[in-house]
Amino acid sequence: MNRRPAFDRLAGLVGWLVLSFVAAGVGAIASADAGDFYRQLVRPGWAPPGWLFAPVWSLLYLLIGVAAWLVWSARGFRGARAAMSLFLVQLVANALWTWLFFAWRLGALAFAEILVLWALIVATMVAFWRVRPLAGVLLLPYLGWVTFASALTLATWRLNPGPLG
Repeated sequence: MNRRPAFDRLAGLVGWLVLSFVAAGVGAIASADAGDFYRQLVRPGWAPPGWLFAPVWSLLYLLIGVAAWLVWSARGFRGARAAMSLFLVQLVANALWTWLFFAWRLGALAFAEILVLWALIVATMVAFWRVRPLAGVLLLPYLGWVTFASALTLATWRLNPGPLG
C-alpha cells in the first residue's frame, strides 16, 4: 500500500511530467527550424508528414512521465535507483537524437544514437516492469515509435548522404 500523502503524490506526478516535457523542450530547441529542413529531405514513401511528430511526441512524453511517476511513487528514487537512473539516461539520449539529426545533421551518428536509445528504453521498460508492471507497459508505445523512428532515421540518412553527412 502506498503511504505517500496525496499532495506529495500529485506534486511528484507534476514533477515527473515537467521533467519529461523539459526533455521535449530541449529537443524542440534543436528542431525549431526542422520543418523546412525535413521538407527538403528525400524521405521514404512511408515517412509520416512533419506535422504528425509533435502530437505523437506529446502523447509519448505524457506516458513517459506517468510511467516514471508510477515507479517513483511505488518506491521513491532511492528504492528504485536503477530504474530511475535508466529513465534519466534514456531521457537525455532522447533529447540528444534531435540535436544530432536536425541541428548538427549527423545522420550516421543519429542512427547509432537512436539504436542506443532503443536499448535504453528496453532496459528502462524491464526495470520499470519489475517495480510496477503498468509503468513498463506505458513505455510500449514509446518503444514502438522509437523502433519506427530508427527505421526512418536509417532510411532518411541513406537517401540524403549530402545533407546528413
